[in-house]
Amino acid sequence: MTDQQQEAPIRRDAPAGQEAPAERDAPAGQEAAAEREAPTTQDALAGQEAPAEDTAVPPPTPPTSPAPMRKDRRALWTALRWTAAALVFAAVGASTAYGLTRAARTDLPGLATASDGRWDYPELTRPPLPSGRPGPLDTANKAGSHYADLRALVLPAPKGARVDTALRGKDGWLPAKDFLSVYAEKEDREDLGAKLADHGLRHVAARGWTMPDGTRTRIYLLQFGSATVAEDLYRNELSHTIDEPPALRGAALSVFDEDWPEQAVVPGENRSLYVESEPYGAEQVRQAYLSAGDVVALVTQSRKGGAKAVPFQQTVVLQGELLG
Repeated sequence: MTDQQQEAPIRRDAPAGQEAPAERDAPAGQEAAAEREAPTTQDALAGQEAPAEDTAVPPPTPPTSPAPMRKDRRALWTALRWTAAALVFAAVGASTAYGLTRAARTDLPGLATASDGRWDYPELTRPPLPSGRPGPLDTANKAGSHYADLRALVLPAPKGARVDTALRGKDGWLPAKDFLSVYAEKEDREDLGAKLADHGLRHVAARGWTMPDGTRTRIYLLQFGSATVAEDLYRNELSHTIDEPPALRGAALSVFDEDWPEQAVVPGENRSLYVESEPYGAEQVRQAYLSAGDVVALVTQSRKGGAKAVPFQQTVVLQGELLG
């Protein structure tokens, strides 16, 4: 290399160790276009500036790689924040929807509905069976026996009721004569008492209560030695197959209740329902006889001015489910 030949400058945007193409292709002895437009190494060292020309190529733009990285990072964090917020809103919305589907309509402001007359009973649970004993409807239980404690099979009183302590009896067992006292006629009490003895009555469990509106409820469960014996008493003495059941106290004349909803059926249960016909006295009486396994049940409700159908139907169905 001669003294007149100078080292070609390396552009900042070219790879290290590579010459600029314009100067590499320029013929010897001729001034390259790049040398006319850019300052030489010696001029730069001497502090001289290259003459400005209209055709001068602007200096290379410094690299700005850090800025896009910061922008990308900010965009990423923004997207993550929005995604997290969306997930939170979705979770809250799902929880709210679940709460609405689980809540009772009367618990939601603006969605309360008028009561249809049903009572607020506690959650019903059948008592546990002794180890190895089947339920009354189990095919292995040929006698249809209720092996659970009969006293635990009586429907509990609903919320707001005043319990009738006289029906508790001794240790929860009611004497047969106290059960027979619900019938109005002496002849019926004596006749039915003899039938209970003939059928081998084992126990009587009972419960009664009065609601704030004056409705009085009485439930009696009578247990026998087998389902065959219990069903025989039910069909021949108490069910709708006879003209009229024995008259209850306060019920002058009872007829078969034809307004009972057909869909209210409890599997494994026989049921006969009666209502006191008009004109009735100060109170109207409703009654139902149930037969389920080795148990016959009597459910009565009475109320001044008329016994309402809905709570009576509810009470009878729940008692039947406990026995089924």
